[in-house]
Amino acid sequence: MSEQKSVAGWYEAVFFDFDGVLADTEPLHWEAWRDAVKPLGIELTWDLYRSELVGVSDRDLVRLLARKADPPLAPDLIWQRFPDKQRLFLAKALASPPIPAATREFIKALQNIKLAIVTSTSIREIAPVLEAAGLRHCFQTIVASEDVTRHKPDPEPYLEAARRLAVRRALVVEDSDAGETAARQAGFDVVRVGSPAEVPEAVLRRLGDSGRP
Repeated sequence: MSEQKSVAGWYEAVFFDFDGVLADTEPLHWEAWRDAVKPLGIELTWDLYRSELVGVSDRDLVRLLARKADPPLAPDLIWQRFPDKQRLFLAKALASPPIPAATREFIKALQNIKLAIVTSTSIREIAPVLEAAGLRHCFQTIVASEDVTRHKPDPEPYLEAARRLAVRRALVVEDSDAGETAARQAGFDVVRVGSPAEVPEAVLRRLGDSGRP
């Protein structure tokens, strides 16, 4: 706990991305989108999803899929499948909780610092997963896709989180290029992780530094 107290003197908050940072949900999002757009003749591979779609908003994802469809499709046609995607994702996520136990314990133990989630995912998909994990009350705010007009890599989501919490010095935890770009353009330090399993150690190491990283 002494490590966490030492941080509060410099960082005022920690902002977490959700997918791939707090929760191992990217494979679930891929499966849900894959199944939702298959009736339109779109074959969404994991390689395509992982290389081009991680960290982008659902609207941007739909526009990219519309361009890559053969023949190309109107984005609105694909967007009509979004409710099916959300239903499929929630069924998968609640059947197999994607937030590791170590991550849950880590978030619950963080004290003396404000916490937020900043994500391009819909609050309708995030909230049930957080509630099931018993973590919803740990975050002072959630900036989801519905809360901004410009999504990552634009800095607006991170600037909105800072505005809501009235902070100027935040540490951001991200797993994607789009997310890291957004955070750095907003003026924040970034911890880049490859999976939720890396988050507790990586964040505590950064927070435990005596001065600014």
